[in-house]
Amino acid sequence: MGDLTGPTVRQRRSSLGKIGWRRKQAARRKTPRSERIARDLAVIFGWPGHHGPIFDRHWIFYNGSGKEELKKIRLMREIVETQDPSSKEVDDLTIRRFLRARDLDIGKGSALFLKYLKWRRTFVPNGSISTMEVPNEIAQNKMFHQGLDKKGRPIMVVFGARHFQNKLGGLEEFKRYVVFGLDKLCSRIAVGQEKFVAIGDLQGWGYANSDIRGYLAALSILQDYYPERLGKLFLVHVPYIFMAAWKIIYPFIDNKTKKKIVFVENKNIKSTLLEDIDESQLPQIYGGRLPLVPIHEC
Repeated sequence: MGDLTGPTVRQRRSSLGKIGWRRKQAARRKTPRSERIARDLAVIFGWPGHHGPIFDRHWIFYNGSGKEELKKIRLMREIVETQDPSSKEVDDLTIRRFLRARDLDIGKGSALFLKYLKWRRTFVPNGSISTMEVPNEIAQNKMFHQGLDKKGRPIMVVFGARHFQNKLGGLEEFKRYVVFGLDKLCSRIAVGQEKFVAIGDLQGWGYANSDIRGYLAALSILQDYYPERLGKLFLVHVPYIFMAAWKIIYPFIDNKTKKKIVFVENKNIKSTLLEDIDESQLPQIYGGRLPLVPIHEC
């Protein structure tokens, strides 16, 4: 009949269950509160998986937003989804960038986002710009990518003296090229980061390179359709004659973008760049170790 004084099967199972529950609770206490909440949200809202890049984006989104901002993001999503159902395909990180670009003003953020969706459908109907759509711009070999800064943001290098007004493709091809480059760069932004860094090298820039219409078009695309993507812009080897063009462009730059622009003196280029970029990630032309890669080859 067995030992009648020992625990029954039910008692043993109950005891083991309590031990397992205690272990789970102990493990839960060791997990940061923000991560526990994010994992709970993943279950509640049906976010794909509890780990991996998709979940990580949601966790980063939650962990980087306060309660008030989360509430406004939810309200903005309701507004834009009502007016444009395709908004449902856009993640909350994107919604947040447009909202932040308008200082958390839901109405202005929604208007900017809806403008973006309409523009994207008409200007990039195939979802991306191909090299065949920007052959004349690529031929100027003026936009490059290589390395990451200390925050993990990809680095773009643009040579202003290699830019000339495109007489064959015109302003429209140049705008497509700007989108081509920005899309390429943004596709290389890792999970946990939303911004990129740019170095505008103006060595050798002259009046032949001046293209105010092109500059303003590129600025408009960056500010209206890629808000909160630029982390910092270093302007290096800036000639005095460039300031005439700068005075025309400057009033069109929004205050958020202005704060991200750094004019670097020639004698301090390497030391200034090294404050944000490790030498192992710095392009060779600025004293680093990495060769530049044309953006169309990335």
